[in-house]
Amino acid sequence: MRLWSIHPRHLDAKGLVACWREGLLARAVLRGETVGYRNHPQLDRFRAFADPVAEIDCFLSRVLDEAVARGYRFDASKIEYRDCPGGHIPVTEGQVAHERAHLAAKLAVRDPERHLGLMGQAPTVSPCFTVVPGPGEPWERGACTGR
Repeated sequence: MRLWSIHPRHLDAKGLVACWREGLLARAVLRGETVGYRNHPQLDRFRAFADPVAEIDCFLSRVLDEAVARGYRFDASKIEYRDCPGGHIPVTEGQVAHERAHLAAKLAVRDPERHLGLMGQAPTVSPCFTVVPGPGEPWERGACTGR
């Protein structure tokens, strides 16, 4: 499961679709509608809030915004669209750096033009997140956690 902290505009078509589908899976888990992935550590960032489903809906709403901007037809009825306050989910600088490197490797193969765009700028995070100091997340495979 990959729920990108990186802004959805940096994702290629395949990455955006995968983020939407995996986000919907995360939503089902948080709603108690499936037994798989119940203990996935990326869900902790949403479970830290009083209403985790509202938080994942906020996240998915930003993915949906990007899909609509690109002319894709994601099924908006699968979520409760939310205009949430920006920057309320913390993500560490180390995690953002790890995700940027991970995404860059994918884009180099799948979408070289988007890869060049990503490499030519500092990546922004999804509006749901705010960057805080710190290493990559300990649950991230291959991340430099600094621990």
